[in-house]
Amino acid sequence: MKELTIRSPVFENNRLIPAKYTCDGEDVNPPLTIDGAPDETKSMVLVVDDPDAPMGTWDHWIVWNIPPTKKIEENTVPGTEGINDFRKHSYGGPCPPSGTHRYFFKVYALDAKLDLSSNSRKKHVEKAMQGHILAKGELVGLYRRSR
Repeated sequence: MKELTIRSPVFENNRLIPAKYTCDGEDVNPPLTIDGAPDETKSMVLVVDDPDAPMGTWDHWIVWNIPPTKKIEENTVPGTEGINDFRKHSYGGPCPPSGTHRYFFKVYALDAKLDLSSNSRKKHVEKAMQGHILAKGELVGLYRRSR
């Protein structure tokens, strides 16, 4: 499987996410750049989750059927949004109850579009992607609330 290179102009891999993109700020999605998508990419999927949440992995944003792109702009809806663990169809920024958490921005390049209800959750998207992933990559951001 090919590797995608995921970057953000506002934070580096394994570095702090600026407060603007969290519950302590404007709570909008950060901009991302995506390099290395194969020519045969038909759609992309973006999953943002936090494996350090007290109750297990917390899903912050699930988006699929993103047209092949090299850029996801700040504060945009690039494709079909599923339901996150805040029970919303939107980006929910980092908001850890305590300590520093890791936030994984995972991008997948697929050879198909996904036929899913907008009420789908991450597990439905992951199941639908099986056998269609051409490439994937991730960017990890950190966040700790200052109280």
